[in-house]
Amino acid sequence: MSTPAQQPDVKSSRLRYLVAVVITAAATFGIFLLLQNIAERKQEAKQLVFRVVELTEDTIDPAEWGKNYPRQYDSYKKTSDTLRPRFLSSEALPKQLLDVFPSMRLLYAGYPFARDYRAAQGHAHMLSDQDLSPRTLEFNQYGACLHCHASNTKAYKDAGRKAGVPDSKPWEQLQKGFEAICPLPLAEARKLVSHPVACIDCHDPDSLQLRVTRPGFLNGIKEFAKSDAPAPHLPSVTAWRQKKPKEDYDPNQHASRQEMRALVCGQCHVEYYFKGKEKLVTYPWAKGLKIDDIEAYYEEFGFVDWTHEKTKTEMLKAQHPEFEMWSQGIHARNGVACADCHMPYKREGAIKISDHEVRSPMLMVSSSCQICHRASEQEMKDRVAVIQDRNKALVHRTETALVDLIAALESAVRSKAGDDALKKARALHRKSQFRLDFVMAENSMGFHAPQEAARILGEAIDYARQGQIEALKLTKEKK
Repeated sequence: MSTPAQQPDVKSSRLRYLVAVVITAAATFGIFLLLQNIAERKQEAKQLVFRVVELTEDTIDPAEWGKNYPRQYDSYKKTSDTLRPRFLSSEALPKQLLDVFPSMRLLYAGYPFARDYRAAQGHAHMLSDQDLSPRTLEFNQYGACLHCHASNTKAYKDAGRKAGVPDSKPWEQLQKGFEAICPLPLAEARKLVSHPVACIDCHDPDSLQLRVTRPGFLNGIKEFAKSDAPAPHLPSVTAWRQKKPKEDYDPNQHASRQEMRALVCGQCHVEYYFKGKEKLVTYPWAKGLKIDDIEAYYEEFGFVDWTHEKTKTEMLKAQHPEFEMWSQGIHARNGVACADCHMPYKREGAIKISDHEVRSPMLMVSSSCQICHRASEQEMKDRVAVIQDRNKALVHRTETALVDLIAALESAVRSKAGDDALKKARALHRKSQFRLDFVMAENSMGFHAPQEAARILGEAIDYARQGQIEALKLTKEKK
């Protein structure tokens, strides 16, 4: 028979037992929920594609691709947003750079860029901006412009098919269509396209693998691979050269996936010119990717973009050589591709995807820069600001030097100095302004290759001052 003192101990033991049962049941239930969540996440991670529609080589509209790849499409649509980093803007029509850098009207005198030169915008605007630009509304332009301003893969293939190349030869068909559309008047060629850059331009519709579709790039990188110019940023080119194969270098066959994350961007973010009466978009890479190589290529056959209205100098106009500038920088040398910084990976639930908003890393430092750099977000922004501010200061110094050179050349022309006498000063004008333009037209304000950009601008200032001295000599001699 238990004593009264023993009864509380029994009750206490029962209570402890009940608590232990409840805790065990709760823990078991929690573990069950955790395992269920893990299983769901694993299953979710496998569901990368939602096969809602069939995608083919004729599916141009990104919205259709978005039905199968909604996450990527959601971020792609944000390329129409207005938020932009330093030196850039994105509005109904972007900032007029001719107002930011007034001397550019003089530098580009006699060329359409003296009429309209806007800041860069997101990919969603690349076709509509061109439709609205006075450069296309007031000047004669060609279908070649659409090579980098529109989703043109289908248009090129349709034109190639019309020219007689069968579907069994897709790349030959693409090239033939490219050759047919380039010389067309822009207004006529514009009717053949309906979207800015789209999914199909960079992805295979069946496998979603990255691919290069721009004929200008395919032709240009082939010529670069044949040269002896260094290519430390493209290991596949170096490997191809060592093997000395009979077939040409083809990024879709020879490049690694990491290289393709830069090459697909290099399809459009490059220097180019319209070659001959065919107006073929051509990348001047046969001698290399540095500005010196490109200049030597142009000088070899005396290419001229336009004749300066004030000095009568035969000028070169750089386009947007981000790929070339990146190739000379430390990031390229370390295997960092464009997409690593401008389209970093992100997670949505259990799924890892590339951010297709395609914007400045300064707007997403934590997911781009800090993946590699162990510094605070503010420090990373400050580092970039220092590089860009220094290059911008050099840009202004170059502008000042060029304005002085143009004034001296104008004076020499008015003094009736002959073309032979003006030849040296004009050559220095051409060299100086091409270098300024190479940095100005490149959308990183020198960040992609800081030392290379500073070198180029230093040479530009030097050439401008040399040209000014030569022109002043002629004016003095005439007096």
